[in-house]
Amino acid sequence: MTLESIISSNIALIVIPLYFIAIFAESIFNHFFHERGVGDWKDNGVSMFMGLVSAVTNGATAFISVAALFWVQQFQLYAIPLSITALLVCFLLDDMRYYWHHRVAHRCRWVWAMHVTHHSSTQFNFSVSLRQGWTKHFTGTAMFKIPLVLIGFDPILVLFCGVINPTYQFFLHTELVNKMPRWFEAVFNTPSHHRVHHGRNPQYLDANYAGTLIIWDKIFGTFVAEDEADRVDYGLVKNLETLNPITIIFHEYWGIAKDVSQRGLSIWQRILYVLAPPGWSHDGSRQSSAEIKREHAKAQKELENGDVRDSDLLETA
Repeated sequence: MTLESIISSNIALIVIPLYFIAIFAESIFNHFFHERGVGDWKDNGVSMFMGLVSAVTNGATAFISVAALFWVQQFQLYAIPLSITALLVCFLLDDMRYYWHHRVAHRCRWVWAMHVTHHSSTQFNFSVSLRQGWTKHFTGTAMFKIPLVLIGFDPILVLFCGVINPTYQFFLHTELVNKMPRWFEAVFNTPSHHRVHHGRNPQYLDANYAGTLIIWDKIFGTFVAEDEADRVDYGLVKNLETLNPITIIFHEYWGIAKDVSQRGLSIWQRILYVLAPPGWSHDGSRQSSAEIKREHAKAQKELENGDVRDSDLLETA
């Protein structure tokens, strides 16, 4: 058993029962008092099953990432002593690391093939947070943690911070909370911000990648506020319309395999089918989320300009 498995297992003994209590409590409250968040229990069940299996599969393969972190420790510039300050600084830097890891997960198809699982539900509640991919340690994004070790943080501390972050994020997956206090919304990731991230509405695509602190999205230009007049439509640009866990987990990998094996492609085109943003195609027959978002923004601008011209004509008349 790897060190990350031990850390995750010990924390899981505490948080997993809390997760399931929260899921059932949320469902009961939604049923009686908050119709907007009521979910399909078949979908909930699939999410919980996939979460339990992901804990096993990702725990069993964690040695891939953990070994890399401990191997690079020998090249540290300086060994930072463990302290409260070290913990806070490590968590802050790891939260920024998570932002970029998450952003890459949406912009690189190979990583998206794992992460798409989490976005495959058309509902939004606590159970959706458990809907995770089973191939986490094969994406390569755990290597984003290496710089934290190289600058001096102990791998154990880095791994610990990496477990705390998703624990916080679990509670973001709900419609029970509308808005937190303004100061909290300005600094921290909240259910409102994360609802946007799960939206398939064109204006909500590629936004709010934050883990704990929403400041990273504001700094790096990917923040989009939830528009209460435009309710979030959850799911994928093209929804799967299936609750088969195997299909949900592996459909994008199968799509990559089919695209790469097409006849007549150059080596570069085959590489792009693996590494380019989801939706990229060599013949332009598909659209990436960025292209969908640009087209929507352009259409909205044209509509607004058209409205202005019409109103000007009415005033002139």
